[in-house]
Amino acid sequence: MTSSALLSRKNAVIVFIAFASAYFLSALVRAITATLSPTLTTEFQLQSSDLGLLAGGYFFGFALTQLPLGNWLDRHGPKKVLLGFLSLSVLGCILFSIATDFSALLLARVITGIGVSACLMAPLTGYRRWFDAGTQIRANSWMLMSGSVGMLASTLPVQWLMPIWGWRPIFIGLGLLIVLSMLLITWTAPAWKQTQTATKPGGLFSGYGEVWRHPYFKRLMPMGFFCYAGLVAMQTLWAGPWMVRVSGYSADEGAWGLFVINVVMMFTFWAWGFINPWLATKGWDANKIMTWGVPLSLMVSVWIAQNGQNAGLISWVLFCVTSSFVSISQPALGMAFPATLVGRALSAYNLVIFSGIFVVQWGFGLLVDLLKQIGWSNEQAYQGAMGTFAFFCISSYLYFLHNKVDNPSIPTAET
Repeated sequence: MTSSALLSRKNAVIVFIAFASAYFLSALVRAITATLSPTLTTEFQLQSSDLGLLAGGYFFGFALTQLPLGNWLDRHGPKKVLLGFLSLSVLGCILFSIATDFSALLLARVITGIGVSACLMAPLTGYRRWFDAGTQIRANSWMLMSGSVGMLASTLPVQWLMPIWGWRPIFIGLGLLIVLSMLLITWTAPAWKQTQTATKPGGLFSGYGEVWRHPYFKRLMPMGFFCYAGLVAMQTLWAGPWMVRVSGYSADEGAWGLFVINVVMMFTFWAWGFINPWLATKGWDANKIMTWGVPLSLMVSVWIAQNGQNAGLISWVLFCVTSSFVSISQPALGMAFPATLVGRALSAYNLVIFSGIFVVQWGFGLLVDLLKQIGWSNEQAYQGAMGTFAFFCISSYLYFLHNKVDNPSIPTAET
């Protein structure tokens, strides 16, 4: 069997499970800093900006690799590339477990971010060849669902293990689980048949000019940078500190709140896997879904900024659920490009998203510290940071509406 042929249903399920296991672990490693934030803040005397930088360091490492990653995926395929990258994530987990100061923690997070940076782009690149259009849309949503399960595992389960193991052995265990995932991918993933276009001479960054100039890519960039990135930034970090530091939750209550958020998001992305193909048959393409859905998250963002301590768990659940509308931009963008460019297109968009996550996570913490230094209360500082974030999200959505570019190459679930 070559990778250019569509997989049978049985093989598609097996391949999906293998790749989903790696994405599950990458999301767990990504989100665990939210649960560990009270412990790390106390042990290493971290400020809000330090906490934001530590969480953002993961996404900085992630963003560093996206452009060469896309080229490597198109040339060498998901299996070979992902296995090489995951070995670095094992190293990052080990280094984090033995870190003794903030600099070492940050370096370990950057290395871990590099190591898991192919966990979503690699399977999406493969799915573009291995699955039909409707299955691609469903698989994208269910990959995000597996990520939500990973984030779920980073909340109460980690909180329960902390008194038993401590956070350092937990990271050693994560490294061992990643090794097991690598073995599963080695056994199940199809070989990659290179195409003439993908293998033609050129540097690591060749072919990206066509991606960056694409009008549909440019239309999605601002929302990817702020709205999509904001969903991840809040879900994996700032929702937790907001509930503890603004709404007055205890550390255990904050972990429970994150658990609830990630359970809801798990079912949200599971539901999207069914809803998206059905909407496509009714004429609701990605642009129409985002046009009507994204404003819901903007309204919730403004509500949280205005209500401060009264914006607790329910508000953050609503924020994350309504923000999920923008996630459909990823498979839509991938299907707007030919298969020989899809790795670069998705990786370029991922670079936009994860650069945004780094900026939002660190910038949110910096702004909180700055506002507190000029005399704002803790609650007011968080409200000001959230209001600033909402402003940029609204601006990016207005750009999306103004730049009306429809791409006829985006297929429906029936094509």
